[in-house]
Amino acid sequence: MNTRSPLTCLVLLAVVPFGIAKDKKDKQVLPNYVLQAQSVAVVILPDAGEPVTDPTANRDAEENVEKALQRWGRYRVVPDITYADLVIGVRKGHAGGPTISNSPTDNRPVIYQQPGPETTRVGVQQGTPPPSTFPGAQPAPPPGTHPTPTGPTRPSIGNESGPPEDTFELFLGGVDYPLDAAPVWRYMAKGALNEPGVRAVDEFRKAVAESEKQQKQKP
Repeated sequence: MNTRSPLTCLVLLAVVPFGIAKDKKDKQVLPNYVLQAQSVAVVILPDAGEPVTDPTANRDAEENVEKALQRWGRYRVVPDITYADLVIGVRKGHAGGPTISNSPTDNRPVIYQQPGPETTRVGVQQGTPPPSTFPGAQPAPPPGTHPTPTGPTRPSIGNESGPPEDTFELFLGGVDYPLDAAPVWRYMAKGALNEPGVRAVDEFRKAVAESEKQQKQKP
């Protein structure tokens, strides 16, 4: 027989939600490997089409994020995801309309910098970078291998319908096809990848600072 009184049940119902809220509040914003990472690469998200009215929108956003990260100075910006502890994917907001897929402007030589003045250029990526997502619908190859490229994909005109907000997504690096995994952290807002300021990077900095604060408070 259940001997709990109505008052006891009410007390239990009142206590449980507070415990759940406390656990959610105490959860660290970013995992430790993000705080311990030393290098980062910035790429354009594979499904990001270039608006016909602004064919360099995603490329400009990519460069804005790279420059903002270098001003911050916490992570070393590298041109190749192979050598990156973290990978950031960006996409400029575009609510709809004609877009260019596989635009040649996205395949620019990646110019990278060392900490210091933004005008200091110290090198250029050579050759084709490794894919950030698995190409094609066929089964993925064994770990550590990549399928043989079938040749460059030609640009095409289409109609893309996506979020009007700019997208900034953080992924774990050091793995094959990092963008095939779920992002570790995401920020979306209108104009979040624009200069000056690059609000998405500022929000990422706040998340890192909050995570470090929470880490120090752990027993």
